[in-house]
Amino acid sequence: MANARIAIGSDHAGFSLKGDITAYLKGLGYEILDLGPHSADPVDFPDYAEAVGHAILTGEATRGVLICGSGVGVSVAANKMPGIRAALCHDIYSAHQSVEHDDVNVLALGAQVVGPAVAHELVKAFLEASFSGKENHRRRVEKIKAMEERMRTGLELVNRIRINPVSQTGRKVDPKVRSRGQSAGK
Repeated sequence: MANARIAIGSDHAGFSLKGDITAYLKGLGYEILDLGPHSADPVDFPDYAEAVGHAILTGEATRGVLICGSGVGVSVAANKMPGIRAALCHDIYSAHQSVEHDDVNVLALGAQVVGPAVAHELVKAFLEASFSGKENHRRRVEKIKAMEERMRTGLELVNRIRINPVSQTGRKVDPKVRSRGQSAGK
């Protein structure tokens, strides 16, 4: 994956390690899309997780690296984006296996968990790995994509019901009218 464009982002706890990883990857020949922050001032990690995810989903980057204190926050936030599969990895096996088996496109790291030397090994293993394409791995990734789609369409359905509620009889529901069995008290 050399010469690929890698999106990178962090929060303030991961800022220093982000700079170190950026320099390391540039030295390996990767093009870096640094999405911030650009200082160690306190920031909110979801903003940077979303920026890295967006860069991947729009094709601005092929993969992403996110860093916060533990790595947990950025991985949780990034995984809220359909199409983003982020893995929190603190060992080399997980860093490459997550790509090979699960087609992970974002590596999450904890700056308070791993130092620069280990982070270099993790990022290198992650970026040099490729999805195996084996039938069982493809099937599982497709199930993840289908689950994302069900959640998306399910939320659309919930929102439609909230806007135009219908009772079990098919009649529109007047929210001011209590149903049978509902007490008038609080």
